Amino acid sequence: MAGALLGRALAALPSARHVLRSCTSYSVEKWFSKQVSSDNPPKRPLSAYFRFVKDQQPIFRKQNPEISVLEIAKKIGYAWKELPVSEKQTYEAAAKIERQAYKEELAIYKAQLSPAQLLALKEERRQKLAKRKAMKKKRELTVLGKPKRPRTGFNIFMSEHFQEAKGISVQAKLKNLYEEWQNLSSSQKQTYQQLAEDDKIRYENEMKSWEEQMVDVGREDLIRYKNKTFQKSRVAPGKKTVGKVVSKERAKTIKKIQRTKASSPEIMAKLKTKSSEE
Repeated sequence: MAGALLGRALAALPSARHVLRSCTSYSVEKWFSKQVSSDNPPKRPLSAYFRFVKDQQPIFRKQNPEISVLEIAKKIGYAWKELPVSEKQTYEAAAKIERQAYKEELAIYKAQLSPAQLLALKEERRQKLAKRKAMKKKRELTVLGKPKRPRTGFNIFMSEHFQEAKGISVQAKLKNLYEEWQNLSSSQKQTYQQLAEDDKIRYENEMKSWEEQMVDVGREDLIRYKNKTFQKSRVAPGKKTVGKVVSKERAKTIKKIQRTKASSPEIMAKLKTKSSEE
């Protein structure tokens, strides 16, 4: 039945037969044929774009064996952008039917769970979203050219000796390097600690320059909290000079005045006097 619905939806669109042949790996039948149980949660279906990506990856990889995965992804992204609307609609129609099937299976799956299991499922979903958000922010900061954080003395020691470290696995190498680091004398460690201090200076200088650039492009949200005060005293091109940064104590007093609903004029007068004295 699901296959028939998909067939009718695709048949109504131009170029459907060609794209339908390329979408065979995304049969909607799988969403209805699976045995749904509390141990077998339904998987979220692919979006129209990622259906296209998965469909085109083997083709682009075969046509361009010498280029990197990142370049292939860029080419596929451009191909999707240039794809005729009629063919995009075919992918979107298939994705829409799978989403509906997913919602139905998810409802069946949740109905079998206890309240505790539902809470656990919600928490798992929250953690996945938080992780995805963190990864997205990390990629954004990389694109914006945020300086790399300073390395510790041990990090520098490890990078210099990792290749010749004993051990087959990465974990074994790290364990042996840590033991070697612990056995170094204070004078030996001092060399790496000095390099770490130099790297801290490099990081702070680069961050200062980067944060000024972020303010200029309107990304004050990326400024470290302890350094956000510097942007208030900077004069942006075409803007008036901003006044002095308000101290924390004065800011608290102002908020207190704003929130006070005292009926006595004397109390309000005292608060205002205290604010002006500061």
